[in-house]
Amino acid sequence: MYETSARLLRLLSLLQSRRWTGTELAEKLGVSGRTVRTDVERLRRLGYPVLAGRGSNGGYRLGAGATLPPLLLDDDEAVAVVVGLRAAASGTSGGTVTGIGESALQALTKVEQILPSALRRKVSALSSQLVAVPPDRATTTVDPSVLTHLAALCRDQQRLRFDYRTHSGTDTVRTVEPYRLVNWGRRWYLVAFDVDSQDWRTFRVDRMSPRTPTGPHFTARDLPDQDLAAYVARRTSAAAWRHRARVTVHASAEYVLDRINPAVGTVEAIDAHSCLLDTGADSLDTLAVYLGMLGVDFSVTDPPELLDHIRTLADRYRRACAGVS
Repeated sequence: MYETSARLLRLLSLLQSRRWTGTELAEKLGVSGRTVRTDVERLRRLGYPVLAGRGSNGGYRLGAGATLPPLLLDDDEAVAVVVGLRAAASGTSGGTVTGIGESALQALTKVEQILPSALRRKVSALSSQLVAVPPDRATTTVDPSVLTHLAALCRDQQRLRFDYRTHSGTDTVRTVEPYRLVNWGRRWYLVAFDVDSQDWRTFRVDRMSPRTPTGPHFTARDLPDQDLAAYVARRTSAAAWRHRARVTVHASAEYVLDRINPAVGTVEAIDAHSCLLDTGADSLDTLAVYLGMLGVDFSVTDPPELLDHIRTLADRYRRACAGVS
C-alpha cells in the first residue's frame, strides 16, 4: 500500500491516462473504495478537476483545468517521450511539421533536466545505439496551424473549402467533409468526402490552403475503410505508380495478403487456390522483384512490357547458372 502523499501522486498519474472505475482504482492502489473517494476529494481541493460519472460510461477521469497539472510518467513512458522528442528534434521522424524540431528540442531539454540519474543513463545508452535514417528527398513540411485546424474540423464535423495544388501542378478549389488525418510515409494526408464529386478523396496536407470561414456542420458518413492507414497507403501508392500490372497468383488470397504490404496492391480471390493481384511500381524491375518474392507461381495478364521484362530476366538468370553444377 502506498503512503498518502505517494498514493495521491499515483492516483493523479492514473487519472491522466484514461477513465477508471472506483473499483479499478482501489485495486491499483491497494486501498478501499472509500479511500479512493477520499483521495479524489483531496485532489479536487488541491485544484485538480477530477470528474466523476455514473452508469456504463461512468468512472473517474481528469478534466481540463485552468492550469496544466504536473505530468507524471513512469520509467518506460519517460524513455518513450525522450526518444520520440529526439527523433522529432533531429528531423528524422516521418511527416515533418514546420518548426516542430525547435519545439521538440526545447521540450527535450526540459524533460532531460528532471530525469533521475539512473533513468538518464538508460536513455543515453538507448540513444547511443540508435541509428537514425536521414530524411529523404520525398520529405515535405506541413504548417502545424493547418494540421490543428484540420483536426478541429474533423472533430467538429464541419465542412471545409480550400485551395489545392494537384500532382500535375493544377490549382483547384475543393469543398469537402473532412474525416481523418493520416501520417503515412513522410507525408500527412486528409481523408475526406468530396462534396462536388460525391466520392471519397485523399489530399496531401502540404498542398492545401484552407479558406475561411468554414462551412456548415455535416452528418457523419461511414468511412471508406476501417483501416484508414491501409486505405491511404493504397490510394497514394497507386497514384504514383508509373507501371500497373494485373497478375494471377497461384495461391490463396489469404496467403498473398499475408506477404504484401497494403501499399503494394489489392488482392481479389478467384477460388481457394488462386487470386488476382492488382499492383504497380515505379519500374518494371521493382515489379519483377515484388512478384518473385511471393514465393509461388504467377501469370502476368498485363502489361505486355512486364512479360517481356520477365523473359529478359529469366534469360539472364539462365546464363548466370550456365555451367554451374
